[in-house]
Amino acid sequence: MTYPLPENAFPDSEAGARAYALAKELFPICRSITGRGVRETLAIIAREIPELMIHEVPSGIKCFDWTVPPEWSVREAYIENERGQRIVNFKDNNLHLVGYSIAVDRMLSLDELRPHLYSLPGMPDAIPYVTSYYAERWGFCLSHRQLTALEPGNYRVRIDSTLAPGGLTYGEVILPGQSRAEVFLSTYVCHPSLGNNELSGPTVATELVRWIRSLPRRRFTYRVVFIPETIGSITYLSRHLPELKERVIAGFNLTCIGDDRVYSYLPSRNGKTLADRAALHALKHHAADFMRYGFLDRGSDERQYCSPGVDLPVASIMRSKYGSYPEYHTSLDDLSLISPAGLGGGINAIAKAILTVELNRAYRATVLCEPQLGKRGLYPTLNGPGGRHMGRLLTDIFTYCDGEHDLLSIAELLDLPVWELVPAVRQLADAGLIEQEDKV
Repeated sequence: MTYPLPENAFPDSEAGARAYALAKELFPICRSITGRGVRETLAIIAREIPELMIHEVPSGIKCFDWTVPPEWSVREAYIENERGQRIVNFKDNNLHLVGYSIAVDRMLSLDELRPHLYSLPGMPDAIPYVTSYYAERWGFCLSHRQLTALEPGNYRVRIDSTLAPGGLTYGEVILPGQSRAEVFLSTYVCHPSLGNNELSGPTVATELVRWIRSLPRRRFTYRVVFIPETIGSITYLSRHLPELKERVIAGFNLTCIGDDRVYSYLPSRNGKTLADRAALHALKHHAADFMRYGFLDRGSDERQYCSPGVDLPVASIMRSKYGSYPEYHTSLDDLSLISPAGLGGGINAIAKAILTVELNRAYRATVLCEPQLGKRGLYPTLNGPGGRHMGRLLTDIFTYCDGEHDLLSIAELLDLPVWELVPAVRQLADAGLIEQEDKV
């Protein structure tokens, strides 16, 4: 009998601090769905994950109902008043420019300029995050306080950008296990300077790769992808769908997992996959007061992974879910919104879900009726108060080792974490009282 993991194999206590340090390094980079920012981000992640393979898909390639867009590059962008003062400058904050803005260099009156300006009246100090990937336009984002302070007059608008044939870049790492069956992790690297909504995902994923890589034995193979959201997952699926459908037994979409406020769960479209069961089990024993959402609350790449005909078993464990916190898609979602503790909690929540998948097996009893544990040294020969806990746990587990109940379902019946059942399962197996129903 072999055991897939030690019972205490969790990420180390410094994982959250390392994730936060990586987020600080990545924060200034202007990322979009294509371009230099994505490549620069992946190059830094590759420093932490030497196994990371980086791929390019050329612009114009058809991916299901979508097409890989032209590559967007920006050199500078600003609005200048008649006194030559740059009142909005891309160099000050990369959220100031509408994503995928086309080039422009002209003088405009304030009235002509206003339709191209975006702000949030209800959040006067926040810069909104706005994109226009698939329709050519230009624009600037600024705080509503800045907008209302603009004086009548003429303004020079300059955006030095290009939209040209290039490529969509993504990263992938595959960590082989004893089985070709896979656990799939996906995160995105396409937003500019945002904390919880952008950098929590890839930094948590980086630490999870570090942890998975360190495990003495991996039962399953792990596939981890760092992609642009939506077009990246669609592109990846268009290149790998048959093997993913054949191999993936559970997957988790990693996003918005770095703040300190709350934990959240969003199911797969099916809602009853192993990933869903593992996510709910992990959160129950990690943060029982988590928020539970439905698939109609979707909004990230689970839309693609769980779409009809794809139907991968992908669920999401998050901290504050996208769209549910006031700073979402604004400049206020910065490094102050995430923390080493928040990221560390997210890392451990996902790790517990992964551990649940790794440890989950079906077992079958090898003897009829309740086994005599005492003669095997598994039950106290002197029966009294406080002496029955382990013996009762052993018999409770044995009772459901019928080849039909997996360990996760037994753990749920006993209201205990899967990983806390491992010592008892080992004792029963070493005594020859149960055997694995599945051999992987």
